[in-house]
Parts: sequence; structure tokens; C-alpha cells
Amino acid sequence: MTKRLLPAVVALALAGCAVGPDYSRPKFDMPDSWAAQNSQPGGAVGQAAEAGWWKRFNDPVLDQLVDEALSYNQDLAAAAARVDQAAAQAGIARAALLPSLDYNANFTRGRVSAETAVPGTLLVSDVRTVNGVLSWELDLWGKLRRSNEAARANFVASRYNRDAVELSLASQVTNTYFQLRALDVQLKVTEQTLATREESLRLQQKRYRGGLISALDLHQAESEEASSRAAVPQLKQSVEQTEHALSVLTGRSPRDLLSPTPRGKELAAMAIPPVVPEGLPSTLLTRRPDVAAAEQQLVAANAQIGVARAAYFPTISLTGAIGSQSLSLSGLFTGPAKTWSFVGGAAGPIFNWGATGYGVDAATGGQKQALATYQSAVQNAFRDTLDALSAINGSAKSEVGLVDQLHALRETQRLAQLRYDNGYSSYLEVLDAERNTYSSELNVINARLARLNAAVSLYKALGGGWSQAGADAQPDRGPMTTPTLAPVAKQQG
Repeated sequence: MTKRLLPAVVALALAGCAVGPDYSRPKFDMPDSWAAQNSQPGGAVGQAAEAGWWKRFNDPVLDQLVDEALSYNQDLAAAAARVDQAAAQAGIARAALLPSLDYNANFTRGRVSAETAVPGTLLVSDVRTVNGVLSWELDLWGKLRRSNEAARANFVASRYNRDAVELSLASQVTNTYFQLRALDVQLKVTEQTLATREESLRLQQKRYRGGLISALDLHQAESEEASSRAAVPQLKQSVEQTEHALSVLTGRSPRDLLSPTPRGKELAAMAIPPVVPEGLPSTLLTRRPDVAAAEQQLVAANAQIGVARAAYFPTISLTGAIGSQSLSLSGLFTGPAKTWSFVGGAAGPIFNWGATGYGVDAATGGQKQALATYQSAVQNAFRDTLDALSAINGSAKSEVGLVDQLHALRETQRLAQLRYDNGYSSYLEVLDAERNTYSSELNVINARLARLNAAVSLYKALGGGWSQAGADAQPDRGPMTTPTLAPVAKQQG
């Protein structure tokens, strides 16, 4: 009877339906493609996550730093460990679907009361037992299959989260490196400005001793020289702190933090990657790592509803045991010591004060939270992309205008110096022109930095960029002028 019943039970277990809702991706009202102001025509290919997108900036040192970060950064190592943990949890959930084979062995020594024992029986006995136990929970309602579905989705989500950490890390390293190169240029400009003002102060001191200028002009020159002298150590401190931040991002040891950070191309020589081509599908954003991770977490939360609903139904388990039991070790594995058993059991709730229903409500609430998180992730992905596109367009135009302003201010400074040398204006006019030129040089540096950072933000917003045949880096429009002080006419001693 048992042999005829077991195949039928197995077939019923495999054919059982899974309670709870099946996952269906939420629908979004999304545009078919991008139509940004700075889009370029050309056939777009909707593949995301371009490998090595930072290489588009054409700086081998940057490539090396990002590679080091992806190999040694501790945050990324922790994310990879979470993937291993989730894989193990998924393996545990998958194993629960299959029968398990266990063993137990025990030794019992005891004495019974002589007052109650049957005459002739042993008062002191040793019992040795060895059993192999095969057990299987029949997944008639799909509880274990839903648990497996949730664990598998959590595992996939952990991999996407690792990819998101990797993308964020590469962006951080790239932005920090650009910041370092911008500070290098700012420090160079400030040191040049300081050298110029030191020379100007020496000339003013000579003119003051000769009675050619007033104390007011001398003190103004001293003030400008002191201002530049104070700015140099502040910038050096910023350079060192940025180097330290970059070293931590790349996973360097505390000893290696003392080593200088390598430099590559000058900021002005960095290639500006191409803008998003027209016609790139907006569904590209749904493959962004954080968006994909949020969707997999929604899949897991959806499956947990089925796990909770399965608690309404009985749990059916089959257990079979075969072994031997003997009073002596020598007779433990003989034929008369053989034992076996087969147990089929069912357990389910009758009345638990609504605990099962509350469990379903809790799982449903978790699914609603995951849905809101997923929808928010999609919305943020579109916002990030639109913000990055706007920043690229605005920063490019801003840089062109600031470069034009710098050229004009350098000419203003030259003319102001000529007017002062020929006695047509006060020294204050020269100082104003110098300050404006210095400020403009810093603004040009910051504009190039903003333009590069905007490109990084776009790559990050698109989950690592896009693939398109022939989409190589475009020639830079409105290149940043290398910020060096324009020569001015020397003052007469």
C-alpha cells in the first residue's frame, strides 16, 4: 500500500500550485527616448553599463586609480561579501525543497526500580541505537517555492547592489581625481599670482622710499601680497586632504597613505566624452544597478506574501527511518536488531487569534514598501539623468563665457598697468584688475571641473553609460585656457 501511495504523493507535491500573487513588473509612464537639448543625431543602441566608461577621459593615471579601487576598496569588498552571503541563503532555501537525510546514534545506560520491574528482567541495561532518517516536507501550497523565489531574488538584488557600489566607487574616484587636478591648477595659479605680487611689492617699496608713491599704495600692495601668501598653504592643505581621500578610495594601506598620488593629464587636456545621442531609449534607466536591485527586492517581497498565505494551509511532512537497536555493541548490526518506521504528518492552524492573517498583512505591507521604493528609484534615475544633461549643457556654455571673460580681464589688467605707469590712474585700479583676473582664472578652472563632473554624473545616472557604434569622445568645445597670468608691463623703479 505504501509503495503505491508514495508515487502519488510525490506527483501531487510536484504539481501543487503556489499560493500568493505572481510577480508582474509595474508599468510606468515613460517617454520612448531622450530628446535633450544637447542630443546628437545618430543611431542609438540601447545597451547600458558600458565597461570602463572612465577610460573615455583618456587619462591612463585615472584608469589605474579606478582599477586599484575596484580591486582593493573595502566598501566594494563588503558588498561582494554580501553577495556571497545572499548566495548561501538562496542555497539554503533551494535545499528546503528537497528531501533531507540525517542520522542519529545514541547510547543509553539506565537502571529500573526493582520494586516495579518484571521478575527476570535486567535492572541495569545498555541500549545502543543507530538510525538513518529521511524526511521531506511536501510543498503542496508553494510555501517553499515562494521562499526559494524570494531568496533567489534577494541574491540577484545583492549582485545589483554590488554593481551599484562599483559604479558609485568609480564615480567617486573619478570626481576626486578631477578635484585633485583642479586644486593642482589652482595652486599653480595662486603661486604665480603670489610671485607677481611679491615682485610688485618690492617695486612699490622702492617707489615709496623714493617718494614716488604714498603709504596708501604701499599698504595696498602689502595687503594683496599677504592675501596670496595666505591662500597658498590653504590650497596645499586641500591638495593633501584630497590625496588622502583618493588613497582611501583606492584601498591603500595606512603606510601607503604617506606616498604621493600620481598625476596624469592636466585638467585642460581631459577629453570631454560625447553627450547622449538622440533616440537613446529611456528604458535604459530600468537597467541601472540600483533600479534593478529595487525591482528584485520587490520580487522578493511579492513572494513573501505567498509564504505568509501558505500558513493558512496544513504542513504535510513524510519521515522514514531505518536503523538498529541492541543491548550489546556486537549485536547492533545483526538482523534481529533491525528497526524501521514511516510517519506521515500534517499540522496546521485552527485558532491563533489572527496571527496568520497578521502575517499576510505584514508581508503585503512589505510588498507595498518595496513597490514604493522601486517606483522612487525609477523616478530618481530619470531626475539624475535630466539633471546631468542639464549640467552638461549649462557647464559647457558657462565655460565658454568664462574663458572669454578671462581674456577680456587679462587685457584690462594690461591696460590698467599701462595707465598707472603713465600716471593716468591710481594703483587701486591695477589692484582691482589683478584681483578680477585672479578670480576669473579660478572660475575657469571650476567651470572645467564642473563640466567633467557633469559628464561623470551622466555616466553614473545611466548606470555606466551607453553603447553606440562610433560614439568616441568628441573634440572638446571651448577648451579651458591654461590659467597663467598674462604678462603685464613692469613698473618703473
